[in-house]
Amino acid sequence: MVKHQTIGHRTTHLSADDLAALRENLHEQRLFRQEQLRQLAGPAGSRAEERREQQAAAQIEVRVQLAASARLVLTDVEAALHRMDRGTYGTCHLCRHLIALDRLTIVPQARYCARCQQVKEAVR
Repeated sequence: MVKHQTIGHRTTHLSADDLAALRENLHEQRLFRQEQLRQLAGPAGSRAEERREQQAAAQIEVRVQLAASARLVLTDVEAALHRMDRGTYGTCHLCRHLIALDRLTIVPQARYCARCQQVKEAVR
C-alpha cells in the first residue's frame, strides 16, 4: 500500500520517514559536492605537483570537467531541497505523476519519473 502525506498544498506518496531519509541523502550529496569543488579549485599541493599539472593538459581538463559536473549535481541537489521545502518534491516535472520511491532513493534529486527520463534521453 502506498502511503500518502500532505506537504504544503500537495499530497505525496512519500512518508515522513522517506522524506527525512531523502533529505539527509541530499544534504550529504551537497556537502560532498561542495567539498569536491573546494578541492578542485584549491591549490594542487606542492610546486612539483603544480608543474606536473601544468604540463598535463589532459589532467587539467579532467579537473575542469569534474568541477563542472560537481556544480551541476550540486545545483540539482539544492533544487531538490527547495522542492522539498515547497512541497513539490517527488512529482515529475513533465507528466506531473509521482516519482517512484525506488527512483528517488537511487537519485534523490530526480526531477522526472523513469518513463519521462527515458523519453528525455531518447530525444537527445
